Amino acid sequence: MDIKRSGSTASAKGPADYFTGTVRIDAPFQGTEPARVSGATVTFEPGARTAWHTHPFGQTLLVVSGLGWAQRDGGSIEEIRPGDIVWFSPSEKHWHGATPTTAMTHVAIAEKREGSPVSWMEKVTDEQYGPGPAAS
Repeated sequence: MDIKRSGSTASAKGPADYFTGTVRIDAPFQGTEPARVSGATVTFEPGARTAWHTHPFGQTLLVVSGLGWAQRDGGSIEEIRPGDIVWFSPSEKHWHGATPTTAMTHVAIAEKREGSPVSWMEKVTDEQYGPGPAAS
């Protein structure tokens, strides 16, 4: 058993190459081989979001606070709220983040393939992010 104590790892800023806006990453975790699991608690300030990306074995998001949006490539933007569990299938291109006016925090869980749980792509443009679910 290994217990990671709350506050034992410093918060990190979401890298500008992969995020738009202010994003904080807390309590990153990963399993010890042969486990492939990894994850973190991620907080998006209003308007912040990920770039488009995929996960080799899929991704689960557990929304814990605030109000967010998530979208898969070719789909409409969906509202996500505390208590929601979001699943993205393996290699499904998607993004997620806060709404323009409300922060959102989720726990993100994915498995690594060849040492990486994610493949980052282009950033979500302001036009793509723009109107949100109301305009869909």
